[in-house]
Amino acid sequence: MSQKNETLTLFLASVITIGLIFSGLWFFMERWAQLNKPVANQAVNTNPSDRIPVGNQSVNANPSDRIPINSKCDVVPNLPEGTFNYGGSTTWAPIRKEADSVLQKLCPRFILRYTQPPSGDPGSGTGIRMLIDNQLALSQSSRSVKAEENAEAKQKEFSLKEIPVAIDGIAIAVNQSLNIPGLTVAQLKGIYTGKITNWQQVGGPNLPITVYSRSKEAGGTAEFFVENVLNKESFGTNVSYINTTTEAVRKVAASPGGIYYASAPEIVPQCTIKSIPLGRTRGQFVPPYQEPFIPPSECPNKRNQLNSQAFRSGDYAITRNLFVIVKQNGQTDQQAGVAYANWLLTPQGQELIEKAGFVRLK
Repeated sequence: MSQKNETLTLFLASVITIGLIFSGLWFFMERWAQLNKPVANQAVNTNPSDRIPVGNQSVNANPSDRIPINSKCDVVPNLPEGTFNYGGSTTWAPIRKEADSVLQKLCPRFILRYTQPPSGDPGSGTGIRMLIDNQLALSQSSRSVKAEENAEAKQKEFSLKEIPVAIDGIAIAVNQSLNIPGLTVAQLKGIYTGKITNWQQVGGPNLPITVYSRSKEAGGTAEFFVENVLNKESFGTNVSYINTTTEAVRKVAASPGGIYYASAPEIVPQCTIKSIPLGRTRGQFVPPYQEPFIPPSECPNKRNQLNSQAFRSGDYAITRNLFVIVKQNGQTDQQAGVAYANWLLTPQGQELIEKAGFVRLK
């Protein structure tokens, strides 16, 4: 009986051993077949995060085909990462809307934070002041840096550099009903210094002139006007000061003898007032708008467009550059300011400046 049990045990052991050998051979043959399948049937990438959806399917992507998110921004060379305070000229508002927003989308790690002055109204002068006081990394200006501003910056061991990025014109707004062919720069100066007080003195109707301006301290446009149109003379006692161009446009629209000046993109397309031609001499008036003039009755379906060619050529009497003011201190602020100006000077940046209503430099 014990001999029979021993024989059965040996038989079962042999069967199990043979089964294990065949199972092992089958496993290795299958593995060998998988390893030697054609490359076309292999999965290049098995990480779901590296698969790009195509319709309802997904295909494997090569690492070189992946789209970088929040990585180095190649749109602008040497663009630093971080949050940078900036501000300044109110004239720049359309550029901040059109161009700066695009840069933020292209380079999300370069964050521009618009910063109002602690007190007073924003403007070129307050922006440069904040830059000197280290409240801004860069500033936007509608006028050049003054010698005294650069001197003050140097006392803090850095200097200010202005980089021109666009051309702007100063347009003159009057009431829609005023019938006048235009003004010379000398006549405009006479009006704002109080020497000319009636439109009849400059070829218009017998109507008192109601003069509006922002204060010289308010922004770069008023400072530019005093420097370049008034030849540094003071405003006359006839000038009424307002805080914003929006307020001034309303007042001119309600005043038959009203007059105001501002950046051309803020004036030329308006429906409630009209801009008038300017000249260096009588009889050589150049309009700030493209001819033919679109009357208010056709606005807003049609609006007057800037006379960009006359601004660029200098045929229009009062033009200026818009500047990025850079703090030259060898630190990240300087890098941010230079990179930002370089972005505005790219073909895409210049196109967006033109879309914002200004004249491109390139």
